[in-house]
Amino acid sequence: MEVGSRRILHCNVTAHPTAAWTLQQFREAIASDHTYRFLIHDRDSIFSAEVDDDLRAFGLKVLRTPVQAPQAHAYCERLMGTIRRECLDYVIPLSEKHLRTILREWVAHYNQGRPHASLGPGVPDSGSRPRPRPSIHRHELPADGRIRAQDVLGGLHHEYWLEEIAA
Repeated sequence: MEVGSRRILHCNVTAHPTAAWTLQQFREAIASDHTYRFLIHDRDSIFSAEVDDDLRAFGLKVLRTPVQAPQAHAYCERLMGTIRRECLDYVIPLSEKHLRTILREWVAHYNQGRPHASLGPGVPDSGSRPRPRPSIHRHELPADGRIRAQDVLGGLHHEYWLEEIAA
């Protein structure tokens, strides 16, 4: 997750994570022309010294959180809780493939449709939907607009946006 934008860059699932699997996830998530300066992770054994060395070769400064200090990585901890509360408390994954499918849809909703209060309220991928035109009367719909809705995860969540009616 990018801390500044709250955008989830990459999400994957495995029953048995290893250092090699973790490094491959970083290769898939971080583009070669990235502008990232830091990577923060905890002290889990999947973040081996070799993984840290390879991340430094990407041009990143690796920051490890203190032992038993979840507040040091509060953004990630909050994201994991949000995934659990908004998604996995209501949907039972039947397989690893099913879990990937569920998370792929939820991550798209999180990045493109779910408002984030810390962003004013905004969404991490702000260009995904047209922004409503400002109005003097906050609670009136423009005459040439209508509210559109889309179900997410089979109706567990909904996304709403203002759409102009074609003349």
